[in-house]
Amino acid sequence: MSNRKLVALVVEDNLVILMGAVDSVAVAGFEVLGAGSADEAIRILEGRPDIHLVFTDVGMPGTMDGIKLAHYIRDRWPAVKLIVTSGKISVDESHLPVGARFFSKPYTESAIVEAMMGMLSEANGADA
Repeated sequence: MSNRKLVALVVEDNLVILMGAVDSVAVAGFEVLGAGSADEAIRILEGRPDIHLVFTDVGMPGTMDGIKLAHYIRDRWPAVKLIVTSGKISVDESHLPVGARFFSKPYTESAIVEAMMGMLSEANGADA
């Protein structure tokens, strides 16, 4: 078993929410990267092939929202796990890539971390 940390990318345009989410995910034991837009997230993903999971808000500035970002990531990096969140709209998981999870804001940090761990342990079980 590797001692390497799992790597998560949090994508959120609200700096206060981004900082809180990054802190929560880091406390759970992840190496965490932050991005303020889908465009920035894609640049990070292109340079970091070790990202295991992306946690993104729906509403963001730039060329695509979080739903389009999730589909883009699934097409380009199919192994990356996806969690999408919004405080403004409710998204049926059927509109997300297969295996992606949706959480409405406000969410509890423990629910997000539990979902992340579950998604990644399922992936590791499939790889075993």
